[in-house]
Amino acid sequence: MDAPDVTPRPATDELHVAASAAQGEGKREYVQRMFSDIAPRYDLLNHVLSMNIDKRWRQKALKALAWTSQPTGTYLDLCAGTLDVGALLVKQPGFAGFVAGADFAVPMLQHGTGKAPRAVLAPVGADALLLPFGNACLDGAIVAFGIRNVADLDAGLREVRRVLKPGARFVILEFSTPRFALVRQAYLAYFHHVLPFIGRLVSGHKSAYTYLPMSVANFPTEETLADRMRAAGFSTVTWERLTLGIAAIHTGTA
Repeated sequence: MDAPDVTPRPATDELHVAASAAQGEGKREYVQRMFSDIAPRYDLLNHVLSMNIDKRWRQKALKALAWTSQPTGTYLDLCAGTLDVGALLVKQPGFAGFVAGADFAVPMLQHGTGKAPRAVLAPVGADALLLPFGNACLDGAIVAFGIRNVADLDAGLREVRRVLKPGARFVILEFSTPRFALVRQAYLAYFHHVLPFIGRLVSGHKSAYTYLPMSVANFPTEETLADRMRAAGFSTVTWERLTLGIAAIHTGTA
């Protein structure tokens, strides 16, 4: 039997795989492997590359979740990564519920443990397309910068709809592309050149921060995402652009 080929993959091959994944080909396998690889530096890079704006976006997304109507409820932090959003939610004044942080890149979850007690924030190794929860059992769900990484967006939206109680909210915080020409030009220059360079330097990963802007470019517009949320069964779907259109918050009701 021949020995397995362990020759390191050339950078050009890695970039090709990342580009294919951003368009949907082999996305699940690439995303799981890539986020597992960059887990140790993920939090640092998130805050540095966004100049800490992401923290304000997350606070706004949590407000849109309207958890205060069910402060003792059970909530889902989908594509939870290092559990930043879940930890932020359980630390909100008046919150007395429980958050399950679900992600299929388990090393990401492991790097987030310790941000909050397991009694209120539990990491769950799970695929967004097959959540380990019963029908209509959760009081709300939120996903921050993760929905574009789901291999089948429409199936993922339907799966979230399945696990939410009637009237529960689903909030999506995701990157978008600015509409104003000057802002868009500056944004794209940063996103496609500065961000990948810093990301490679700090994380040591050849393609992760090249995949990021490509995945955003291939993600639906705000209007299209709202339509697909409605098609998945969500009602009263609204959305709001943030920081000159760099990101957007979508909200729907189960």
